[in-house]
Amino acid sequence: MHNMMALTGDAAIFVLLPWLLWRLTQRALPIAVLPILIGILLAVWHVPVGKLGLPSLYGDNIGWVAVLILAFTAGLEMWQHPGEEEGAAHRLPPQPLGRLLTSALIALGGPFLIGSFLAYEFFLPMPGWHAPHAASWIAAASIGLCMAVSALPVLIGVVRELEPAQRPLGQLALKLAVVDDAALWIGLAALQFAARGSAALHGWTILEFVAVGLLVGLAGAGNWASRHFRNPPAWVIWTAVPIYLAAGSWASKQLGLHELIGAYFAGAIMPPSWVRRLPVEWAGTFALIWLAPMFFGHSGLHIDGDALTWPSILASLALVAISIVTKIAAIYICPPAAGLTRRQTLSVGALLQCKGLMEIVAATILHQQGMLSEFAFASLVVLAVISTTLTGPMFRAFAPKPRARTSPRLPTGALTVNS
Repeated sequence: MHNMMALTGDAAIFVLLPWLLWRLTQRALPIAVLPILIGILLAVWHVPVGKLGLPSLYGDNIGWVAVLILAFTAGLEMWQHPGEEEGAAHRLPPQPLGRLLTSALIALGGPFLIGSFLAYEFFLPMPGWHAPHAASWIAAASIGLCMAVSALPVLIGVVRELEPAQRPLGQLALKLAVVDDAALWIGLAALQFAARGSAALHGWTILEFVAVGLLVGLAGAGNWASRHFRNPPAWVIWTAVPIYLAAGSWASKQLGLHELIGAYFAGAIMPPSWVRRLPVEWAGTFALIWLAPMFFGHSGLHIDGDALTWPSILASLALVAISIVTKIAAIYICPPAAGLTRRQTLSVGALLQCKGLMEIVAATILHQQGMLSEFAFASLVVLAVISTTLTGPMFRAFAPKPRARTSPRLPTGALTVNS
């Protein structure tokens, strides 16, 4: 009974209250940001929510499953391109694959290198920023990675809400965000291996080899199905979904990585023709609005309220400025397509600077494993909140203005005749 009461309080504070605020403010703030803000405020004000049993055991479990689903759908959405048909009349110049990849790598690598360098030189020497269980260069790279990534799931939602004339810009940003999102999870895996050092490869048992074989088998099965079993019965697809999700999560955990990494790659290696028959948007939206807020609210609640001081807030604002400037500058220096106007290039950069939910998930993983300090974690969560909130206004400020329709010019004297 106590756990159920605590779950009710969890749902009221981190699910229903954010939803009501989201509706009352006419969706001015992204709904994913609101539970995090509530959690941060409760932590900073030292509200004794622990007396209510918060965060609740059931709420933790439900939120965790929801975030696994979000990571899985993020992998699935690598193959989704919402709005392409509606934006066909407003196509952008051709985007060769080589140029797209080059632009995506520069847009990721530039902010990562600059962010890591600045974190190492200026942020980590500050009191409270040293990572408890990682070398300084790993902590700096962790901060740089969180600053460099783009939010694929959030961008997909943004693209779905754009006007038809603006959707091609959103599609272009999505193509680049796919590379960023994949790099996030690969980078997380690499950093966790680096933090564990030689211990990562020592002491393997039969289970670790089974995990590697399972991941290889899932990828091979997905590749074979993409070529030879493109349109199976619906029950086969629905049976494969929980198998891929559970197997990928278990395998990554068994290898000493985070379960979310396996969930993401499990979605990414499912056959694209199967993915197109799944209600990916509905599942992701349902998990985002009604289940995952408990995870994100708890993430905000787990911030050390004493760590969110004025210096850390100023550090967060500095991280925001560095993240936005480096991302937009990288896109401006190497646009993903030839012939883009200045406004179009800046619009794509504004979309890509969005950090969204996955940056908070990544920061949570790194913080739980001692690769980020309390101060760094708090600043990165604030960075994600501010970045996500600014995405819409920045895009609208940079986006090309719609051309006004001009009526045909009348011959001189026509008005006089008609009058």
